[in-house]
Amino acid sequence: MCGNPPNWRALACPTVTTTDTLPGTTELPTAAELATFTLATQHPATHGWLDRGARLRNLTDEHEIDLQLATDLDLAAQRAEFLTAGPAAPAYLNRWVTVSADLHAMLSIRFEGLDVTKPFVDVSVTSRPIVRADLPALADAARVYAAFHPPRLRVWSAAPLTDWADLDPDRRVLAAPVGHLRGHPVPEGLTLTPTADTSRYADAQAAYDAVDAAHPHHPYEARLLPAEDLQECIDAGTMFDVHWRGRWAGYAGTLAHPQLGLDAQVVQELLLAPHARGHGLGAALSTLFARHLPDPAQVLSGTIHGRNRGALNAATRAGRHDVGGWWWAPLR
Repeated sequence: MCGNPPNWRALACPTVTTTDTLPGTTELPTAAELATFTLATQHPATHGWLDRGARLRNLTDEHEIDLQLATDLDLAAQRAEFLTAGPAAPAYLNRWVTVSADLHAMLSIRFEGLDVTKPFVDVSVTSRPIVRADLPALADAARVYAAFHPPRLRVWSAAPLTDWADLDPDRRVLAAPVGHLRGHPVPEGLTLTPTADTSRYADAQAAYDAVDAAHPHHPYEARLLPAEDLQECIDAGTMFDVHWRGRWAGYAGTLAHPQLGLDAQVVQELLLAPHARGHGLGAALSTLFARHLPDPAQVLSGTIHGRNRGALNAATRAGRHDVGGWWWAPLR
């Protein structure tokens, strides 16, 4: 088993035997070809952070799952049975489609939070970096999932957040090599200590509730890590209690796994309690993270919602780069 992941890309285990493929799937690119396409869409700043061959291997492993989701009718049937969104199993398969004369894309049907009332079409891979002018053609291609009535299309681009200001942003990736982040100053009295257990979880939830009460949009941008995932970070030795001026002041945790093909420590939780907010401490948490992580060659990476200006500013002040993100485009 692959456990209980937050999405169905993670559910696909590469060892599952695939069934007969649908007509046309023989024209699918290989996972290695998809990896080459994906690497070409990444931000130039990231290309020096990991050897090209190693990054392509990471991306190839990731895209093996995309291909399984495009061909495995057994897995599609599992999705159909679990989600009960209406259409039969083949409708859940990923599709490699021709968008225009010089653009192909891997499309998939997804559901926000696995909520069948919130379908969207995800553009998982494109054969070249997309530009704003490609969106109408991508929207037309997304009609392959018309049976689900998805209202939105999600696309990735390494373009700056300001480039497509007319679209609704989703999450941005903020990243930098660990070794590049360690030299920034840290306010006196701010420390990290390894988290021993989940005894502060209720305090963390109260901190989130306080922010949610003050900023009604916040629950759509960030939520507390589930307790079982917090324990996973503790077990990995990369979950820390934040202390400021002698008081518990939040959580900071990562897990090691590739992100965008990079060898990364991916931020799972970054939380300041109410008494520690508003003092400019957010940027210093990335610095302290970097000082506690063992491998300076790894990348400290994490996603932040494009409308969460405070968190975006804190990450960039710490030296992390906005290397791209996802946008929502409407579908008719």
